[in-house]
Amino acid sequence: MRRRMVAGNWKMHGTRASVAELIKGLSNMALPSGVEVAVFPPSLYISQVVDGLQGKSITVGAQNSAVQPEQGALTGEIAPSQLAEAGCELVLIGHSERRQIIGENDEVLNRKFAAAQACGLRPVLCVGETLEEREAGRTLEIVGRQLGSIIEQFGVAAFAKAVIAYEPVWAIGTGLTATPQQAQDVHAAIRAQLAAENPEVAQNVQLLYGGSVKAANAAELFGMPDIDGGLIGGASLNADEFGAICRAAGN
Repeated sequence: MRRRMVAGNWKMHGTRASVAELIKGLSNMALPSGVEVAVFPPSLYISQVVDGLQGKSITVGAQNSAVQPEQGALTGEIAPSQLAEAGCELVLIGHSERRQIIGENDEVLNRKFAAAQACGLRPVLCVGETLEEREAGRTLEIVGRQLGSIIEQFGVAAFAKAVIAYEPVWAIGTGLTATPQQAQDVHAAIRAQLAAENPEVAQNVQLLYGGSVKAANAAELFGMPDIDGGLIGGASLNADEFGAICRAAGN
């Protein structure tokens, strides 16, 4: 049975004071059993969050990591081995903001995915299409290519120790949300693509939906058969709202 998961991506938000406040709110939350809860703070605050959530059943992840597993001459980057030592268990790979704004391509993301796994981190591979691509009817082609890049390089078994998050680019931070059926259709296609290679991996991998998920729409989205939880952006910066989304996943 796949475990539900709700992950909060804090993006480039936070100060020491606001992070302390958020930690306090998360620490006081009653979390549903059976739901894996994770947060992805900016790298600067990872240690503060790991220390602050000590003893709580909340996993800490990083928003990005380097293309090589070990330390080295790569100014400004953080090695996945360093993230693991800092207490991270997960890392986002290929979030649309990094694909679209930073210009990371599949080749770079493949290297990041492999480097993360080499250090014992679970990659959360983000896939999704732009509004232009959706309107052109290319959603499944784009998502299939992004997923297929990893499969081609490392085999489908790589997803036995990874998570996949479908985030339509047009729904991130825009207030627009894919309908539950639109999201389910893409999640079902992702699972089918994996199942064509290995049904067991497909059955067990956690598939998350991301894109303006809120407490108000979470239950309906999470009620779909192939949606195992959510990758939450803005709403994860409010402990009460995030808690409500976690409870929706638990129900």
